[in-house]
Amino acid sequence: MKELVEYLVKALVDNPEQARVTEVEGEQSVIYEVRVAPEDMGKIIGKQGRIAKAIRTIVRAACVKNGKKAIVEILE
Repeated sequence: MKELVEYLVKALVDNPEQARVTEVEGEQSVIYEVRVAPEDMGKIIGKQGRIAKAIRTIVRAACVKNGKKAIVEILE
Protein backbone atom coordinates (compact mmCIF):
# COMPACT_ATOMS: atom_id res chain seq x y z
CA MET A 1 0.00 0.00 0.00
CA LYS A 2 2.92 2.34 0.72
CA GLU A 3 4.03 1.84 -2.88
CA LEU A 4 0.62 3.03 -4.12
CA VAL A 5 0.85 6.23 -2.07
CA GLU A 6 4.41 6.85 -3.27
CA TYR A 7 3.38 6.30 -6.88
CA LEU A 8 0.47 8.74 -6.62
CA VAL A 9 2.52 11.41 -4.87
CA LYS A 10 5.57 11.17 -7.14
CA ALA A 11 3.37 11.40 -10.23
CA LEU A 12 1.93 14.72 -9.03
CA VAL A 13 5.01 16.67 -7.91
CA ASP A 14 7.81 18.44 -9.78
CA ASN A 15 10.51 17.07 -7.45
CA PRO A 16 9.73 13.36 -7.01
CA GLU A 17 13.16 12.68 -5.48
CA GLN A 18 12.18 14.82 -2.46
CA ALA A 19 8.86 13.04 -1.88
CA ARG A 20 8.88 10.75 1.15
CA VAL A 21 6.18 8.42 2.45
CA THR A 22 6.48 6.76 5.85
CA GLU A 23 4.16 4.11 7.19
CA VAL A 24 3.10 4.00 10.84
CA GLU A 25 1.13 0.88 11.64
CA GLY A 26 -1.25 0.63 14.58
CA GLU A 27 -3.62 -2.10 15.73
CA GLN A 28 -6.61 -1.01 13.69
CA SER A 29 -5.20 1.61 11.34
CA VAL A 30 -2.23 2.50 9.16
CA ILE A 31 -1.04 6.09 8.86
CA TYR A 32 0.83 7.17 5.75
CA GLU A 33 2.81 10.37 6.31
CA VAL A 34 3.56 12.20 3.08
CA ARG A 35 6.37 14.77 2.94
CA VAL A 36 7.15 16.77 -0.20
CA ALA A 37 9.21 19.83 -1.10
CA PRO A 38 7.58 23.11 0.03
CA GLU A 39 7.02 24.24 -3.55
CA ASP A 40 5.10 21.01 -4.30
CA MET A 41 2.73 21.33 -1.34
CA GLY A 42 0.03 23.04 -3.42
CA LYS A 43 0.14 20.31 -6.05
CA ILE A 44 -0.50 17.61 -3.45
CA ILE A 45 -3.30 19.49 -1.70
CA GLY A 46 -4.97 20.94 -4.81
CA LYS A 47 -7.68 23.56 -5.00
CA GLN A 48 -9.87 23.35 -1.91
CA GLY A 49 -8.12 20.08 -1.00
CA ARG A 50 -9.55 18.10 -3.90
CA ILE A 51 -6.37 16.21 -4.81
CA ALA A 52 -5.62 15.36 -1.17
CA LYS A 53 -9.18 14.12 -0.75
CA ALA A 54 -8.88 12.00 -3.92
CA ILE A 55 -5.62 10.43 -2.71
CA ARG A 56 -7.24 9.60 0.64
CA THR A 57 -10.26 8.06 -1.10
CA ILE A 58 -8.11 5.84 -3.33
CA VAL A 59 -5.99 4.64 -0.40
CA ARG A 60 -9.04 3.94 1.79
CA ALA A 61 -10.68 1.94 -0.99
CA ALA A 62 -7.51 -0.09 -1.54
CA CYS A 63 -7.15 -0.82 2.20
CA VAL A 64 -10.61 -2.33 2.54
CA LYS A 65 -9.16 -5.73 1.61
CA ASN A 66 -6.68 -5.57 4.52
CA GLY A 67 -9.39 -4.88 7.09
CA LYS A 68 -7.56 -1.84 8.44
CA LYS A 69 -8.37 1.84 8.25
CA ALA A 70 -5.91 3.94 6.23
CA ILE A 71 -5.12 7.56 7.03
CA VAL A 72 -3.06 9.80 4.74
CA GLU A 73 -1.43 12.81 6.42
CA ILE A 74 0.32 15.49 4.40
CA LEU A 75 3.14 17.01 6.44
CA GLU A 76 5.67 19.76 5.79
